[in-house]
Amino acid sequence: MEIKKGFEVRTICGENIIIAHGKENINFTKVITLNESALDIWNAMSGKTFTLDDAVKVLTDNYEVDEATARQDAESLLKEWINVGICE
Repeated sequence: MEIKKGFEVRTICGENIIIAHGKENINFTKVITLNESALDIWNAMSGKTFTLDDAVKVLTDNYEVDEATARQDAESLLKEWINVGICE
């Protein structure tokens, strides 16, 4: 999977918010904020193709979390991104 073109993260009033650009993203009406770990995944995966395992590795490499918990959290995050049209 990959993050679709036309999305970027900006920090606004201390919140990391995904912003949509371009005609293909014109109907993006949800505000998605990223906590620190989600931002780490975003930054590591932006601009390249990645898998769930790649996102899990970001979490296990950067946080004191077991692989099962990291997998559950990463899977939930990526499902949300797919559901709102950020990833494909």
